[in-house]
Amino acid sequence: MFSLMMFSDILLCLLLGVGLGFCGGMLGIGGGLIAIPILGVLFGMDQHMAQGTALVMITPNVLIGFLRYRQRNRIDTRLALTMCAFATGSAYLAAHIASSIDVHNLQRAFATFLLVLAAYYMWQWYNKKRSQTSEIVLSTKYLPLLGVASGFMSGIFTVGGGLVVVPVLVTFFAFAQTQAQGMALILVVPGALAALLSYSQAGNVDWSIGLPLALGGIVSVSWGVAVAHKLPVAYLRAAFCLMLIGVGITMLVLK
Repeated sequence: MFSLMMFSDILLCLLLGVGLGFCGGMLGIGGGLIAIPILGVLFGMDQHMAQGTALVMITPNVLIGFLRYRQRNRIDTRLALTMCAFATGSAYLAAHIASSIDVHNLQRAFATFLLVLAAYYMWQWYNKKRSQTSEIVLSTKYLPLLGVASGFMSGIFTVGGGLVVVPVLVTFFAFAQTQAQGMALILVVPGALAALLSYSQAGNVDWSIGLPLALGGIVSVSWGVAVAHKLPVAYLRAAFCLMLIGVGITMLVLK
């Protein structure tokens, strides 16, 4: 019997999905990074279940986000799809590995990964301020390797791929911030689908929570993308870095 409690839970997930979709669209991460600790706090999910459930929302959000970023930026779709092909296999394999890792170890590894990435962002900003030397720009022939790395990180942490791709594309391939965020989103799609299949097979997906989150995100992700193109790049990078630190610390203190 459909109860008032069930309705309130669905409404909460829908509203949560709206907020996560907006943040994901603005920062180019699909909202999953913020969703994982929130699912642990609000619904008592362990790391495996939180990551698997977040993937239900991530998959449509990143696809819609990519289409919106592509409307505003020059993105080589053929190159992106090539990277996606490399990311898919590594994501599926990595998701199987993640399912066998102790939940507490996985949670600590996830938090450490975020804090290290935030430290790299801060070092990059500081070093760029001090150095006036020209940056190294790599050939696009190396991008399939980035696809493999992105897929592996997506499989392990569900959101790790996009987080790695953005700074690498900006630093080593001379992509603009919003262009890199758009490329990262399409690269996450196949990895997220492969990882979702693996997590679902392992029983680590709560569809009753994931589907309302996804619906809420579908409504708002385009708003986040629009805001991203209005904000100064420095603000976007600062928000991205602060978000990494906040989520990383939250994951470390969660038991």
